[in-house]
Amino acid sequence: MEKMMADEKMQREQQEPSQNGKNANTSRTIIIIIVSIVLGLIFVLCIRIVLRMRQQRKLEEKLGTDNDKCLQYDFGTIRAAMDNFSDANKLGQGGFGIVYRVTIRKIVSIDTEGELPNGQEIAVKRLSRDSGQGDLEFKNEVLLGARLQHRNLVSLLGFSLEKSERILVYEFMQNGSLDHFIFDPIKRPYLDWDRRYKIIRGVARGVLYIHEDSRVRIIHLDLKASNILLDGDNNPKISDFGMARLFVEDETQGNASKIGGTPGYMAPKYAMHGHFSVKSDVFSFGVLVLEIITGQRINSYQNGNRVKSLLNFAWKNWHEGTTTNLIDPALGASSTSLQDIVRCLHIGLLCVQESAADRPTMAMLVVMLSIFSLNLPTPSQPAFFMSSPDISSSTI
Repeated sequence: MEKMMADEKMQREQQEPSQNGKNANTSRTIIIIIVSIVLGLIFVLCIRIVLRMRQQRKLEEKLGTDNDKCLQYDFGTIRAAMDNFSDANKLGQGGFGIVYRVTIRKIVSIDTEGELPNGQEIAVKRLSRDSGQGDLEFKNEVLLGARLQHRNLVSLLGFSLEKSERILVYEFMQNGSLDHFIFDPIKRPYLDWDRRYKIIRGVARGVLYIHEDSRVRIIHLDLKASNILLDGDNNPKISDFGMARLFVEDETQGNASKIGGTPGYMAPKYAMHGHFSVKSDVFSFGVLVLEIITGQRINSYQNGNRVKSLLNFAWKNWHEGTTTNLIDPALGASSTSLQDIVRCLHIGLLCVQESAADRPTMAMLVVMLSIFSLNLPTPSQPAFFMSSPDISSSTI
């Protein structure tokens, strides 16, 4: 008996090292797998960072091949020309800073390769230090502004950068921004239908240029009434490319880690998930068209004493055949212009459809706005469509 017990004990002792060895091997295998996964994720992340940096460098090099340069001016010289940013020169103030108007004396660039001549009127944007427009947005504006040349884009004449001061110098637009007209009950009648239609077509051509005809494909991502400026002849020019995203030739869509834009104008996928494409600008353009026709803001449409969703209200009236309820009374539409206005409402609704695939491209929109005999497809309900007739502006 004692011999049997001794034999069993010996067998257990022989099995224990084997079992311990198996456990050790299992733990080692798990550690190797975990380390491999972590290293793999780090490797993939590094590759993505390198590719993004290479892509950005490629875009900058492509833009840099242009002979046009954005001239840098000495901040002290700009400040002196602006009478130390006197309030007397102040045009307006927005979320990113103050805009001034001034008739300048001669200002020579830092590298003396260019100058702003005597008597030229300019608009100077002085970015506020606590504005949402950071160094990346400022670089975007400078990088694109001087190299995008189109009659429906505002020209950037130069910039100044000194410590925390960031200055952008633009051509002066005599009639200011579109929102100061269409949302002002006193100024609104000045923009009759012919002028408004001219603005719609001009904006469409400008967006088409940055989408398809410039050296790189650019998505504006902040197309809105306050970023449409009007010259002395009411020709529209798109401004503010701080939020813009650049694509290389084979890209059609992207994802933004930082979502920036204006509520109501942002396409649903961009607003909620940061996904953007050329169709994001199409959505914003559609909102702009509806605002120009109605004379009402997207996020504060007034119908009597009630605040409604402009997209909701536009869809409801178009669907019920009562589109005349949407037309700004200040237009005083004649029977000949009424048909064109209703057609533009139709085009605006095509742009704000829920599915990006259903929205037309800017090239298609330019054709739609030029050829009146062209049959338009039937739009589906817009994004953010609400069944309730009364909703707060915060749902947009």
